Amino acid sequence: MSDSDAIDLALLLLRLGVAAVMLAHGIRHVFGGGKIAGTARWFGSMGMRMPMLQAWLASLTEIGAGALLVLGLLTPLAGAGVVGVMAVAWIANHFKNGFFIFNKGEGYEYVMTLLLCGVVLGTVGPGSWSLDDALEINDDLTGTTGLLLSLGAGGVGALLLLAVFWRPQKKPA
Repeated sequence: MSDSDAIDLALLLLRLGVAAVMLAHGIRHVFGGGKIAGTARWFGSMGMRMPMLQAWLASLTEIGAGALLVLGLLTPLAGAGVVGVMAVAWIANHFKNGFFIFNKGEGYEYVMTLLLCGVVLGTVGPGSWSLDDALEINDDLTGTTGLLLSLGAGGVGALLLLAVFWRPQKKPA
């Protein structure tokens, strides 16, 4: 195996791993447990205004980003989807619980790791075993462009969403 094949295999494994998590979460939010209505109730409990809209936005972003990562298509935009969803989860739900996932309420180590994977995949690109490469757009999307798209679009989108829709309840003094 050549070094470039090893890199392509590693990027494929990372893409597919993050894609599996995103797809599983998005599909579960829509069809599992309490379905989309339960997801909306959960968003509402965190202080998100228009919780049904938030439930659909998060779920469809997770499914869309996951599908794009599987294909290695428009990878910085897929990375932006991962970054956006994980940034909202980190700020709105996990940050207050500390770092470790096993802390009460679940800490942010998991969402932080996925967010960073979204940035890295968006910046480095999907590798040669991807539709981005087959369509000859990989070189145009990697590097600074990929970083700005994944971190910029995902981060700015998350911050705008939180500024407009998140109204966490104040704890009694």
